[in-house]
Amino acid sequence: MSDIAIRAVRPDDKERIVKAFRALDRRSVYLRFFSYRRDLGEAELRRITECDGVSEAVLVATVGSGDEETIVGLGGYVRSGAAADIAFVVEEDFQRRGIASRLLQQLAHIARANGITRFEADVLAENTPMLTVLRRSGLPMSASQGGSIVHATLSLA
Repeated sequence: MSDIAIRAVRPDDKERIVKAFRALDRRSVYLRFFSYRRDLGEAELRRITECDGVSEAVLVATVGSGDEETIVGLGGYVRSGAAADIAFVVEEDFQRRGIASRLLQQLAHIARANGITRFEADVLAENTPMLTVLRRSGLPMSASQGGSIVHATLSLA
């Protein structure tokens, strides 16, 4: 695990994020976006890489360094009042290594420091790995299911 670093996203990560997105398999894209997509739009990339770290925060999990640094995971939140919507994606070869859990814990720390009291996430019911990460986070969780989507709320209080 020590070879995987977690850090704040930077504006110069755009190319690394595009490369990471294109490396995802279709199923991971579907589980994250609830649809199949081939690319991220320029406006979306700008929003991800130029967030303020307060109302929107994005962390990346990386391996390697310098020109060889590769993004293998990304997690972020977007604030809405006292709550924030969270989302994560981890490249398949790096799943089951605790990366999403580490991203969640660090985002919770940032969110608390910025007055956010809860995280909310809409997760496909079939995405059991993500639901497991949320359930095992150590944060009080409530969940309700509507059709194929589970709405999870994690308390940061």
